[in-house]
Amino acid sequence: MNVATEVNFDGLIGPSHNYGGLSDGNLASARNAGDVSNPREAAVQGLEKMRTLVRAGLVQGVLPPLARPNFDLLVAAGFAGSDADIIDAAARSAPRVLKAAWSASSMWTANAATVSPSADTADGRLHFTAANLSTMLHRSIEHPDTTATLVSLFADEERFAVHGALPAHADFADEGAANHVRLAAEHGAPGVELFVFGRDIGETLAGFPARQTRLASESIARAHGLSAPRVVFARQARRAIEAGAFHNDVVCVGALDTLFFHEHAFENTAATLEALRHAAEGRFELKPVMVPDAEVPLADAISSYLFNSQLLQLPGEDRLVLIAPTETRDTPSAHAYCERLVLANGPIGRVQYVDVRQSMRNGGGPACLRLRVVMTEAEIAACHAGVLLDEELIDELQASVRATYRDRLSPADLADPAFADECRLAREAILEILDLESLL
Repeated sequence: MNVATEVNFDGLIGPSHNYGGLSDGNLASARNAGDVSNPREAAVQGLEKMRTLVRAGLVQGVLPPLARPNFDLLVAAGFAGSDADIIDAAARSAPRVLKAAWSASSMWTANAATVSPSADTADGRLHFTAANLSTMLHRSIEHPDTTATLVSLFADEERFAVHGALPAHADFADEGAANHVRLAAEHGAPGVELFVFGRDIGETLAGFPARQTRLASESIARAHGLSAPRVVFARQARRAIEAGAFHNDVVCVGALDTLFFHEHAFENTAATLEALRHAAEGRFELKPVMVPDAEVPLADAISSYLFNSQLLQLPGEDRLVLIAPTETRDTPSAHAYCERLVLANGPIGRVQYVDVRQSMRNGGGPACLRLRVVMTEAEIAACHAGVLLDEELIDELQASVRATYRDRLSPADLADPAFADECRLAREAILEILDLESLL
């Protein structure tokens, strides 16, 4: 077994962060649609969350924002001419397409890709599959640039395998690591990978969309060379999707041997747990922590983002730590449960709250903002060093954000061609700091 650590790669929130209300099934996104956002505050908050983990002794990475607006989308929609002409025409005749082109949703890197560490894969490489995010227009445009970013960061083909997105068809709908959990005795040990899906091939469901398909999950498991006995496919509860759990990570999170989930996370909880225990047999003993609906109603679990938290093994602590949003603390049922959880002497020993309100208002908590990548020391050394953070680099990024990001962005501002130049210059400054000018 190789010594390995879990590296969190957070998305740096981009300068076009706005409340577009584009995400069907995401209650927070719909509730705050049209409000004025604060991109500067959002990015600073995200970087402060990263600083929290750096100070805790973890390896923390960052992914740069994608270029916005996405002119490829606008040209594909039939707009032509100069950048200013394109933005002006789209604002007048296709404002929703323009909002999609401006979306900063790549900040939620839990949706960027699905990751299988080298301890789990047949070829001993660390595998990534970029998510096609085909269900939502504003997210479906991300994967080409996400793939390019991952290739730039993980360029050593002897150690890393970066797969492009699955076909952009409804049967292959894939939302990345937000519907994937890896469990293991230790990060460097072979583990069990849990893929959660909302629908099967050709299945059409009324109501909010089920964004992950079984075919997508099965395809990724095959591409990553995972051992079939160590893979579990489980169906997300339709009740959870209809309540606003648009991804499984809104009702479930796991780390090491612990699965922390809501009573209504899975369509068949007993079968899911039995399959996980069977897959883990001989390697580790599963520690399930199920939150009863009677203690934290499903609606409270979703609004508080109790489960959209980071569950981490911190140096010097013998139990896991839950990094939860302040909304969890502010929701009475969720806060009371967290206090009981800590006192229960189970696998989760502490809850720490972080302020990511700008992200939360668009429907993304601490877990949405990070992509977990289990890496050996050799793999960390082979990764692009410019994106691995220390406090000095965080300070430099925050200074750049404060100098180039707006502190107020309204929907009307998206029609201003000058804002496109602002965003380009802001991103260029970030890429220079991260030594990623190749992505310009």
